[in-house]
Amino acid sequence: MDNIKDKLSFKASLLSISLFLMMAPQISSALPLMYHAFPGVSSAGVDTLATIPNFGIVIGLLISPFIVRFMNAKPTIITGLVITLIAGTFPMYSAGYTAILISRLLLGFGIGLFNSLAVSLIPEFYKNNEEELAAMIGYQNVMGSVGAALASFLLSYLVTISWHAAFAIYFLVVPSLILFTLFVPLSKNKDNTVKTKKTVAEKQRVNGTVILISILMFLIFMFYMPTAFALPSFIVSEKIGTTSTAALIAAMSTLVGIPIGASFGFFFKKLHDKVFPLGFALVALGFALIAMSQSLVLLVIAVLILGFGFGIGVPYMYNWLDWAAPQNSINLGTTIVFVLVNIGCFISPTVISGIESLFGMDSARDIMILSSGAFVLIFIFALTHYIKVHNQQVKTN
Repeated sequence: MDNIKDKLSFKASLLSISLFLMMAPQISSALPLMYHAFPGVSSAGVDTLATIPNFGIVIGLLISPFIVRFMNAKPTIITGLVITLIAGTFPMYSAGYTAILISRLLLGFGIGLFNSLAVSLIPEFYKNNEEELAAMIGYQNVMGSVGAALASFLLSYLVTISWHAAFAIYFLVVPSLILFTLFVPLSKNKDNTVKTKKTVAEKQRVNGTVILISILMFLIFMFYMPTAFALPSFIVSEKIGTTSTAALIAAMSTLVGIPIGASFGFFFKKLHDKVFPLGFALVALGFALIAMSQSLVLLVIAVLILGFGFGIGVPYMYNWLDWAAPQNSINLGTTIVFVLVNIGCFISPTVISGIESLFGMDSARDIMILSSGAFVLIFIFALTHYIKVHNQQVKTN
């Protein structure tokens, strides 16, 4: 086992399962082609096809630890990959809305089964080498973005064929399934069960700050999700580009987040808690500029600003969670946040549609304005939080 972990084939196979962690909503670029494919289904209902996998991920996340106890890690991951492959590609052969909706839910469930394992397996192999462990965790952090960007680039071509063809992106699971099955020899490790039970025993409580962070992350992702389900419609309806253009912009937005997220430590070292308000001020500005865009150039600039702000704002939230969570309860806090993030993504089209109806909004541009306003409020909270923390630090010193 010690020799295997040094092989490139092993490392690539272990990291490959993380490619699919952010791939579930990537078919959103095909949504404008699907609005007329389901008579009687509202646009919000069609948008839900992009976000319902997040609800499935929550179910998979909650069930995964119990399945691991019975099947161990490797069979659980392989099962998740197989479900992801079958459910992900099912809409290629179906035209029924309900059947596709269920398949999208199952897609999320499949991803949820191996979501946490994609992260937790790495320390098992590299816990005795801190530098290699840090490197592998760093690679794992960007694999989701790489997978999402790869899917978006493929979509830019597939949507020119049909919306059914867009779901062919999930055939990317096949090489990962083969590699993981062949090159990651996970043993039936009883120590895993012991560790799990011990961890569960320690994860007992959350405090008010963890609850606050969870609610903020729920709102952040709920109002950020229009970049997935409304931005393609905006691009097409405003005649800025085609569905293929939307897929390319989605890929670009995802790629921007990779170096920005990797550079978070640098930005935090320079700006400290200023990162919090700055990040979400840029997100609000990005959405506002998207709403004003009438050309592809301005739209690209807006998406870059949006991606930069989100790339430094969200990592700050996770760092804040690490500082604020009670001792021995970081895993519980992270799980709560992750569940609420996925629920926020799932209900985003429904909530946004409800707010639109309430205020008489009826266009993708209005959705961008709505998200911009929501992030202005989040920025105001972040600025207030920064001022409070800064004043406390001044008094302490």
